[in-house]
Amino acid sequence: MNWLEYVVFRVVRLLRRLPLKRVLSVGGSSRVFADYFINFEKVAAVRGIFGERTVDVLRSLRVDFTWLGGYMFVDGANGHLVVSVRYLNSGDRVDIYLDLIHELCHVRQLMDGRELFDPRYSYVERPTEIEAYRYTVREARRLGLSDARICEYLKTEWISCEELRVLARAVDVSCP
Repeated sequence: MNWLEYVVFRVVRLLRRLPLKRVLSVGGSSRVFADYFINFEKVAAVRGIFGERTVDVLRSLRVDFTWLGGYMFVDGANGHLVVSVRYLNSGDRVDIYLDLIHELCHVRQLMDGRELFDPRYSYVERPTEIEAYRYTVREARRLGLSDARICEYLKTEWISCEELRVLARAVDVSCP
């Protein structure tokens, strides 16, 4: 984990614990996952994450919609999924779907008591990230995405080209 990523996640965690969290945190609304993301309990990839608990988990999972930038992440402090409204409105639908699968893997990891933001690892070497990306890549391949398209999905502004190569190797994706 680079120092900036570490600082951002720690600040977000701290702000969410303050009494002013609604003002300082996401600035949006909070909903039940199953009320917003309709029929996700029927998605095979989601059922593969939660098994028989799928319906109960999705009915209890909170989604905090934010007007701030970014994409989506799981808040390690309360287990909520935090989703950028801008991303939902303007992002690529396949990327949004794959991000949801990825973040639901993190929800399960958090439910299992795992540390999502272990500072001993860089982002691309963190075991929880590799596990979530492997599962997401499997779903991307099921959808018929090519390795080149999956590489586009894996590439983000917070990882370097070398880190992308490390992540791609870890999840068995061939990047050009």
